[in-house]
Amino acid sequence: MSEWLERLDRKAELRAKAGLTRRLRHRSPGEGVVDLAGNDYLGLATHPDVVAAAQAALTAYGLGATGSRLVRGSTDAHAALEERLAGWLGAETALVYSSGYLANLGAVRALTRPRTLLVSDAHNHASLIDGCRISGAEVVVTPHADVAAVEAALAAAPGRPAVVVTESIFSVDGDLAPLADLHAAARRHGALLLVDDAHALGVTGPAGAGGVAAAGLAGEPDVVVTATLSKSLGAAGGFVAGPAPLARHLVDTGRTFIFDTAPPPAVAAGALAALEVARASDGRRAELTDRADTLVRRLRAAGLEVSTPAGAVVSVTAPGPETAVAWAADCRDRGVAVGCFRPPSTPDSRARLRLTVNVGVPRADFDRALDVIVECAP
Repeated sequence: MSEWLERLDRKAELRAKAGLTRRLRHRSPGEGVVDLAGNDYLGLATHPDVVAAAQAALTAYGLGATGSRLVRGSTDAHAALEERLAGWLGAETALVYSSGYLANLGAVRALTRPRTLLVSDAHNHASLIDGCRISGAEVVVTPHADVAAVEAALAAAPGRPAVVVTESIFSVDGDLAPLADLHAAARRHGALLLVDDAHALGVTGPAGAGGVAAAGLAGEPDVVVTATLSKSLGAAGGFVAGPAPLARHLVDTGRTFIFDTAPPPAVAAGALAALEVARASDGRRAELTDRADTLVRRLRAAGLEVSTPAGAVVSVTAPGPETAVAWAADCRDRGVAVGCFRPPSTPDSRARLRLTVNVGVPRADFDRALDVIVECAP
């Protein structure tokens, strides 16, 4: 065997000993598993209106976009989605990408210029962390949700361009960032605020417009919003929303936009249909909140350490990586799919089960799944 392959095998052995091996699990239609692991919070991936819109676009345009957005990839479906996203969020423009990951890389890079300081929350998603790294800018990582630390980092760099980078609802523990206070701190120092709203879009805010809108920051000229279309909208892709000059800059210079194939038109059309359903889904959001509250109450009553969710994401602390893997496997063996987060995916070296609320799951199945999680607990 070649030396480089032997080296990869050794690394795999070390990961296995540490309980950090990852495995792909393939699912099939109608597998009968109760889903408390996916991100389809409002149950829209299979909504009849969403599926019908995607099918119609598939017939009209074919399977793929056939090119980048600047070549042949932009369609009427993409334009309509961007217009409606901007209106929903109260932003001047929105620009759709093939993934939320690429949207975050592009947004961070676009907001970075010589001498820029990036002030990044310690619990930020990997896409924001990677965006900060590849930007070449100086990065200060502040303790989680610590506004005073953000203020101190900005005050220590007077006169420098700066961007405060955060999620709204954090992807690991599901807690909410103090967005209004972060924005106030950023504005006092002439900094921008970049918010990844992926886990709040569709779940919080007026008509589900997200955490930025809920904080009263929609349309502010010094706020940029990114999000995926793959969470509450049940689709795929991502976007950057903000002032029109930013969109123009991204179209002209953004490598993750220019050189990437556009999302398939059928996905864009399905996402647009999901957006329309989500805007009118206050009842689904109320049900989601009730289920999240029920989940926390029942698991805490069983003596488990559970986060306090601001949306659909709830984390349950596990004693260690191997225990978390075994716990998740036991749940799956009993027909319940749960997420399993281990280092290095977690920001604080703690292993967790990551549970998500999907209101498309029948309530009786949801309640049974909570029993299974408690019964399988280590």
